[in-house]
Amino acid sequence: MTRLFIAEKPSLGRAIVAALPKPHKNHEGYVVAGNGDTVTWCIGHLLEQAEPEAYDEKYKIWRLDDLPILPQQWILKPRKSAAKQLGVVKKLLKQFDEIVHAGDPDREGQLLVDEVFSHAKLSEAKKKRIQRLLINDLNASAVKKALSALRSNMDFVPLSVSALARSRADWLYGMNMSRAYTLLGKQAGYQGVLSVGRVQTPVLGLVVRRDREIEAFIPKPFYQLDAVIPYQGTDILARWQPSEACQPWQDEEGRVLARNLVENVARRIEGQPATVTKSERKTTKQSPPLPYSLSALQIDAAKRFNMSAADVLACCQALYEKHKVITYPRSDCRYLPKGHFKEAQSVSTAIAKTTDALSTAVNNANLSLKSKAWNDSKVEAHHAIIPTSKSSSALSGRERDVYELIARQYLMQFYPPAEYAEAKLDFEIAGGLFIAKGKKLMSPGWRALLSRDKSAQNEDIESLVPPLDKGTVLTCARGNIKDCMTEPPRYFTEATLLQAMTGIARFVKEPSLKKILRDTDGLGTEATRAGILDLLFKRSLLSREGKQIRSTASGKGLIDALPEKAAYPDMTAQWERQLHDMAEKKGAYQPFMTALESELNVLMQTVRHGSVPDSLRSLPAQPNRFKKGKGRSPAKKRRYKTKA
Repeated sequence: MTRLFIAEKPSLGRAIVAALPKPHKNHEGYVVAGNGDTVTWCIGHLLEQAEPEAYDEKYKIWRLDDLPILPQQWILKPRKSAAKQLGVVKKLLKQFDEIVHAGDPDREGQLLVDEVFSHAKLSEAKKKRIQRLLINDLNASAVKKALSALRSNMDFVPLSVSALARSRADWLYGMNMSRAYTLLGKQAGYQGVLSVGRVQTPVLGLVVRRDREIEAFIPKPFYQLDAVIPYQGTDILARWQPSEACQPWQDEEGRVLARNLVENVARRIEGQPATVTKSERKTTKQSPPLPYSLSALQIDAAKRFNMSAADVLACCQALYEKHKVITYPRSDCRYLPKGHFKEAQSVSTAIAKTTDALSTAVNNANLSLKSKAWNDSKVEAHHAIIPTSKSSSALSGRERDVYELIARQYLMQFYPPAEYAEAKLDFEIAGGLFIAKGKKLMSPGWRALLSRDKSAQNEDIESLVPPLDKGTVLTCARGNIKDCMTEPPRYFTEATLLQAMTGIARFVKEPSLKKILRDTDGLGTEATRAGILDLLFKRSLLSREGKQIRSTASGKGLIDALPEKAAYPDMTAQWERQLHDMAEKKGAYQPFMTALESELNVLMQTVRHGSVPDSLRSLPAQPNRFKKGKGRSPAKKRRYKTKA
């Protein structure tokens, strides 16, 4: 019996078709294989949450008295840009009894296709027969292997329920909170949208708190002490390591704040024996960095080319869809399936044809080397972003910049580790511990591919840290005191804010929740982070000042007006814990949603009956950005778009 495969995206659909018998007959929106099997696809989500007015016309006008809006029967509507393909999929679903779900093997991928089944009103009997195809590698051999290991789609119902809960919860929280605080802002004279979301608002909170930390920063002097130890015509500089007895005069980072203490130590060590108590010399190796995930690529492109996350994603989409020179770009993975290793030659040839800048790097690559990047157990829904075996000479300047970053990171996998010589000497002088360290790059390995490699600029390690045996006694000539000043934290940049979003666990207040966010993708996903930052800029809650990202007066005012928990990532961690339990059959949908609805009822009651927060009263009035003469405020005219 012939089957209908529904892939998450066209690229996955093409990979499935390639593994099916020929000849293949192309139609608009689907392909029929030689054995009659048919492959169609979604284009990401074909459906989206309906706007509040779909539930009741009265919600077209924003009013505090109508909040919270809590749909009893949820409505999904076709995305305008995907309506045609949705029609194709629904028509095919009626024609086939044997259906195979081929969404990405993750929470969102499961829901994305399952919601189409529900929208098409498939019978329960038909739904129970649906099979699940799990593909995380588009190589033909891997796809064929997956085709021989189909499972029942019913096994993945908990995963779909978890994704559904996340989607609806984000809608409920974001839409109700955004309407509430926009209306409060309007009462205070602010003519703009104050959008609130489970992800975007903690990101805004990060920036606001960093900005205020910098504003409130008072520099303090601290002091370092080096023992100057002459040896064979040069001076060894050994840094003093304060003992526990010095803690009352140190800050939380161990810096000594009392100059008289350092002066006293300097006097005590002058002319005293300096005995080597430990001598270490070793060679260390540094493996090449893994290929890129989208976030890692966005961070490096921001550092190197000052590109925004949205610009990098746009370039990646063009390189993937238009030029077909890179693999799927919205990946959160930095590993590669072992099956891809055999393509190294064709991929390297394509890199050399696409960019002259990397031709030498291609020529010097050892394609028999296999780095730790090749690891099937680390690949889930997607693998790392790498070049394909297709070349192109039609890349724009920005596209070429991004392509070269991706290609260089891939080529690094075929270079040996960088090798360093490291040396360390521990001295005891007048009862105190002083340490001299040195590190020198001996063999660049993969670092040869870095155009500006600071690690190669090393002084002679032999003179800095000579090879002395334990027990050697020299003489300390004097102590050099270095006067330093503490520096404030730096303003966020596009790169450091993306790093903070991916490593958000360190910003969580509650220790028990830190591990949860360490085990997830952090705040947002690879596909949404650029859009979240973009939204905060468009809403004038964040602004750019050169490379720096700063919070605006509106952003600060909103954070001050919100409940504290809304401005920290702890809530995301709590949600993730419950959503993970749902996917593992350890938790249920209804208690999670009921608790959220109860919380929203309390929040909205507080907003309705409380006074307008002072922080909103101090917001700068924004000019109305909407066309004049329509007779509506921004809050009434703008429809809330579901954003995290």
